[in-house]
Amino acid sequence: MESGAEKLQDLAERSAEAPVPANKLAEPLAQDAALFRRMKPSLIIARIKGDAPTNLEPGHDVVAPTGPQLGKRRGKRTGLNPFLVLGVAFAVGVVAAKLIDWRGHAHPRD
Repeated sequence: MESGAEKLQDLAERSAEAPVPANKLAEPLAQDAALFRRMKPSLIIARIKGDAPTNLEPGHDVVAPTGPQLGKRRGKRTGLNPFLVLGVAFAVGVVAAKLIDWRGHAHPRD
């Protein structure tokens, strides 16, 4: 886990030195590296056992959103009821099977 976090940190440092489009990734990559270090299985087990602190100050990368992430719904759903569509499909299938069976008796293959 530590080597993965180091690779992320190196990538963040390299992208910070890169031209404008790539340097925008530097901060998120550094935050990911810090999060990756906190997710080590040994630290998680230590927190569960109570050997490590569980009240760490969250960085700005771990703060929960303050409001809803999706916009308002546009209103009532439009379209047909899915149960109605399934019922009609089932009825059409039954009628088609009956029709095929009925026409099969008209021309036996004896």
